[in-house]
Amino acid sequence: MNPIPSQGNPSLDQIFVRELRAPAWIGIYDWEQRQPQQLEFDLDLFVATAQAGGTDDIRDTVDYGKVVERIRAVLADRKFNLLEALAEAVAQLLLREFSVQRVRVSVAKIAHMRDVKRVGVAIERSVGTASACDPPGFADSNAG
Repeated sequence: MNPIPSQGNPSLDQIFVRELRAPAWIGIYDWEQRQPQQLEFDLDLFVATAQAGGTDDIRDTVDYGKVVERIRAVLADRKFNLLEALAEAVAQLLLREFSVQRVRVSVAKIAHMRDVKRVGVAIERSVGTASACDPPGFADSNAG
């Protein structure tokens, strides 16, 4: 997946994470609910990075190591029926906890269907977009 432009806001830059693999409890079928499934994520985080470029200080940008750690922690504690709900929860988490202005989350089940490499969903959200799928307290669980 190629980086996507900041779409009209030249002060926003893109931090991306590609092919993040993590286990998650996901699915609507009984066989899916017996064990975690391996998922693959691509993340595009839109945030101003000019200050970090000048200071060379991680505190002036998004620490992608902490992003990955936080997503893994949440996936270990939550169960989802749909990829859409999981992607929405991850997007809202990133917007709330990491000072990201806009985010694109792509999540896929790997080898979930015969003769299909991946099936998944991709969503984009911006600051101020509320979610009916994000349960109360989600952003507060395992905060770190």
